[in-house]
Amino acid sequence: MISKSLLLAAMAVSLVSSAAGAIRWGGDVLKQKPDWYGSAEARAAAAKVMGYQSEAGAWPKNTDLLVVPTEALLAEIRKDGRTDTLDNGATTLPIHFLARVVEATGDASCRASVLRGVDYLLAAQYPNGGFPQFFPLRPKGYYSHITYNDGAMINTLELLRDVAREKAPFGFVDAGRRSRAADAVARGIECILRTQIRQDGKLTAWCAQHDAKTLEPAWARAYEPPSLSGSESVGIVRFLMAIEQPSPEIMASIEGAVAWFRRVAISGQRLEERRNADGRKERILTPDPAAPPLWARFYELDTHRPLYMDRDSKPNYDFMKVSYERRSGYGYHSTAPASLIEKDYPAWRTKSGGLR
Repeated sequence: MISKSLLLAAMAVSLVSSAAGAIRWGGDVLKQKPDWYGSAEARAAAAKVMGYQSEAGAWPKNTDLLVVPTEALLAEIRKDGRTDTLDNGATTLPIHFLARVVEATGDASCRASVLRGVDYLLAAQYPNGGFPQFFPLRPKGYYSHITYNDGAMINTLELLRDVAREKAPFGFVDAGRRSRAADAVARGIECILRTQIRQDGKLTAWCAQHDAKTLEPAWARAYEPPSLSGSESVGIVRFLMAIEQPSPEIMASIEGAVAWFRRVAISGQRLEERRNADGRKERILTPDPAAPPLWARFYELDTHRPLYMDRDSKPNYDFMKVSYERRSGYGYHSTAPASLIEKDYPAWRTKSGGLR
């Protein structure tokens, strides 16, 4: 139940704002000054956010939680759990935000909402340590795969790790849940190690999604094939690098992934955006010896060649042969591995002492 004080705050404040201007739902809600989370604006936002929480404790994705939900949307949320998801930070972001409000105000309804959210995350984990994209599980499609795509599993494990460590703003979580969270993180790490793809005796990277039973790389959408991920694997490695006193297995996993990123970097190609003959913006790759390194989102499993599939699911190795719709509407490349290699990895080596 949402407290009366929060309901009154939501009714009184129609625009959630700060000194810097309107607050939009997304990462900005976690970047405010500490005292803002105790403000009337934050309490109004919290009331709206809690209004979207399902009975199971989750939230829908791609939804502006600072807009009062319509009755139709609420009916959909309450229907059968089909909107409950870990995708795109749908559930972890509201939990992080509400926990900050709890820390600042001690509000009981926000506290209960956070705990329900944590319980949902714990319930969603497979026995093997993986997390699906949607929970309750959907019987068909790729939604039940172990999902690294868009940070679904890593966002979840990072939140549970904060809970287990009593890290602010989760200091109010009880000992029982902290213990369960610590166990969930340990099993999640084991799943990460088991799903890392080894080829020719070398540890490489991960697929964006893995079969929940076999742990093998798996299909998602038609243009998202079983492959080595040059994008999602970055977040996985950063999560492993944050582990205190890493085991030799964890250290070997990190070393293998970083070495793989170095091997598959795309050099001499610059990703640009231009206007085509029709005046529409499109993304292109152009030769440029001075271009910074790029990485493909998908690498073919056997050859480690950049793979650019379209909606027809046909193998293609030429980015410029991808349809305009996908080439300009979907991210086939990433630059994130560069900072991982150049900054995060050296810092981790210094801290950990390298592979023992």
